[in-house]
Amino acid sequence: MSAPIRPVDLAKAYRLLNHGPTVLVSARHQAVDNVMAAAWCCALDFDPPKLTVVIDKATRTRALIEGSGLFVIQVPTVAQLQLTQAVGNASLADDPAKLAHAGVELFTMEGHDVPLVAGCSAWLVCRLLDEPHNQLAYDLFIGEVIAAWADERVFRDGRWHFETADPNLRSLHHVAGGHYYAIGEALKA
Repeated sequence: MSAPIRPVDLAKAYRLLNHGPTVLVSARHQAVDNVMAAAWCCALDFDPPKLTVVIDKATRTRALIEGSGLFVIQVPTVAQLQLTQAVGNASLADDPAKLAHAGVELFTMEGHDVPLVAGCSAWLVCRLLDEPHNQLAYDLFIGEVIAAWADERVFRDGRWHFETADPNLRSLHHVAGGHYYAIGEALKA
């Protein structure tokens, strides 16, 4: 990895999601990797840090998560707009080369056997907190964040620095129908 990736204190991991970005969800089970886009993901708790994400029953990623009990939430960048759209609109069941066709490059971090998507600005490795009712009724998954990293060019000292970083490192926000916004300027109250 050429990006300057640094660990994020788990007490501040929720800040990686607080601004409501579209995320990439990745998982690995029985030597199968997949990545999907998700618009509905949010921080849930501080200690231990937890998050929620909605993952439809029809997705291959969901089966991988349920099989392995682990997943990764990543914050894609403006530079990854086409990749994000591609993995959000293709199924591994229909296209076994989905990740290659979308231009996804995966890597791992020492001590964690999960696929991370290269080029993102943040990564949160999660252990599934199995809640069968929520998963079946609402497609709602809860994960405990067990490790987190961020690209220090855009997240450092416990906060985002979009206003001073390369605009291609800004996060994506899907609003519907393939329409996205990038995060804007910083404002102080």
